[in-house]
Amino acid sequence: MASRDDGMMLMMAAHFTAGTRISPLKAGIRFISAIIGPDLRGGSADAPPQRASCGWIAILGLTVATALLLVVAGHGAGRRGYEMAPLLFCSGVILLVVPTSLRIAWPTTARGERLCLLFLLSEALFYCKKVYSPTSFSGYDEYLHWIATQDLITARRLFLSNPLFPIGPTYPALEILTTAIVDLTGLSLVVAGTLLLVILKGTFIGALFLFLESITGSPRISAIACLVYMGCSTFFLFDSSFSYQSLGIVLCVLTFAVEAAPNNLVGLSRLKSLGLVGLLLASLAVTHHLSAAFAAIYFGALAGLEALRRHDPLRFEARIVVSFTAILAIALPFLWMQWRGIPLAAYLGPVIGAGLNALLAKILGAASPMSEHLGAPDKALYLRLTTLTALLLLALGLATGFFRSLAMAAPSGGRSDWRPIQEIFQRRWRDSRLVLLTLLAFGLPVSVAFRLTSAGWEIGNRMATFVFIGVGLVVAVSIVHFWQGRTPRGWRRIAPALAVAVIVLGGVASAAINPIHGRYRVAADQESIEPMGIETARWVREWLGAGNRFTSDRINRLLLAAYGRQDVRVRIKTGVDAARIFEAENLGADEFWALAGSDIDFLLVDLRLTTAPPVLGSNFQPWQRHQEKPLSGAALLKFNHIQGVARIYDNGWIMIYDVRGLHGNP
Repeated sequence: MASRDDGMMLMMAAHFTAGTRISPLKAGIRFISAIIGPDLRGGSADAPPQRASCGWIAILGLTVATALLLVVAGHGAGRRGYEMAPLLFCSGVILLVVPTSLRIAWPTTARGERLCLLFLLSEALFYCKKVYSPTSFSGYDEYLHWIATQDLITARRLFLSNPLFPIGPTYPALEILTTAIVDLTGLSLVVAGTLLLVILKGTFIGALFLFLESITGSPRISAIACLVYMGCSTFFLFDSSFSYQSLGIVLCVLTFAVEAAPNNLVGLSRLKSLGLVGLLLASLAVTHHLSAAFAAIYFGALAGLEALRRHDPLRFEARIVVSFTAILAIALPFLWMQWRGIPLAAYLGPVIGAGLNALLAKILGAASPMSEHLGAPDKALYLRLTTLTALLLLALGLATGFFRSLAMAAPSGGRSDWRPIQEIFQRRWRDSRLVLLTLLAFGLPVSVAFRLTSAGWEIGNRMATFVFIGVGLVVAVSIVHFWQGRTPRGWRRIAPALAVAVIVLGGVASAAINPIHGRYRVAADQESIEPMGIETARWVREWLGAGNRFTSDRINRLLLAAYGRQDVRVRIKTGVDAARIFEAENLGADEFWALAGSDIDFLLVDLRLTTAPPVLGSNFQPWQRHQEKPLSGAALLKFNHIQGVARIYDNGWIMIYDVRGLHGNP
């Protein structure tokens, strides 16, 4: 007798062995239906309960430690410019991801062991990100929040202005938490921020696992879904940064987990749970605007599905609770914005508008208005191939898991025909959260489409953080109920788990232009932050004091504000960007009088901008016209010949000019 795991394959083969009684068209339709259909192959997704294997945990812990040594060696080789750096780094990441993913996705692995290995893998991936710059922050956004936290520690006041990040001070939760850790422990700001991020990564994985487990009832599906989520382009780097979205996504998923947990709670216990949800939503409202917006969309959509769903009268109370939660999720961020006067539309509107226009232009085949201003930086071929392979595997998982994921929510989910999907269309389902997350997976192709445009790349990248919650669920259901089954044999044990490992590797590959710490590159964010610029900023603080008004290129502004504690300016005066002062080979009359009439004290000029074009397209602001050529030396050295300007610092590459003589304040 054929096993249940092979039953589907036999059924699919039978479509092609029925002789002439079945036309090729019908056979093809049945074959496709068997692949993408809602058949859950009957029975539970999980094997009988197992005991956790401490031996496997110990072996994989040693494997992870060895992998991290290779990653560190890769970063060290990259700093020295050795050609073997990619080999060392990639070998370490593969050794880290593949064995651990195989064990997590193994059908008979115990629940506790899966959860333990998920914590191990997520923290190890965070270590890979942190070891890029172990003694300081590295990302552009990290520096912005570092500056804000330093301001809070120094001034002991909230909502201080930040010219580099105007909206940041209005969402101060991350800075408040970090400052509390610094005050309680006496740790440095960098160490306290790193400790907070370690806690957040573990909390996020634990909350995501418990949330998915509460709505699927399967630790196996939940663990695989968490693995797939690690393949999100933001998990490795963006959501592991010292930035408010790293805290926001954790609070978001925690809220989902707490709200989904008390299905059987009544009375006072239910009220306590609702109170905790309200507290988390209030915290989220002052933490991150996009995370709060996603929570509002999630709970609003959940309330809408509950209103559409044909309800058992006994569940009327649950419907009221979901509606009240949706009202809180929508009202709290709105009230916070109104109270603080946050110009969120002005902050996000241009980005969203430009992204939508670029996507529409791409669809219609027209030239995007932004296409001449922005360009895509080069990326190593092996990183592109890994990302593309992971994307194809995700598409395959979505195709084979979408209807099966919907079927899990249907009352007759165990049936092999399309009856469960008919019940969904008849508004009969057991859990609206399952339906909502399955529909959320549709956001993946939308986010990929945005990422194919220069102006919409940031929208697609930010979308992925939230969309992958649904993507992880659907792909996990595909693996468990289609590719593996309850007790798979042969290739069906190994291949799906390897596919998940490739998806995780794709997340690492797509996270950054170059994840390996290499030599300095012009205007490449974290690749442009190096000791020369840092030491110059420290010299400024030591010899000129804090609080001087500086302007410079995009990267040196960060370093001056963070290490030098200077008052950096993006514009010389209203309507005159710093780029106009630096890029022209001769200082025109308009620029000269703008500089003379400003309150700028010093200019910092970095001659390394003349060695190569900016990697990310601009030296000063992201909205600048894309620059294909490096700046000319004559443009940056013109200040040597302007009366009233004095060069007070020169290390061969970086120069500082005192321009106070232009406006009578020497």
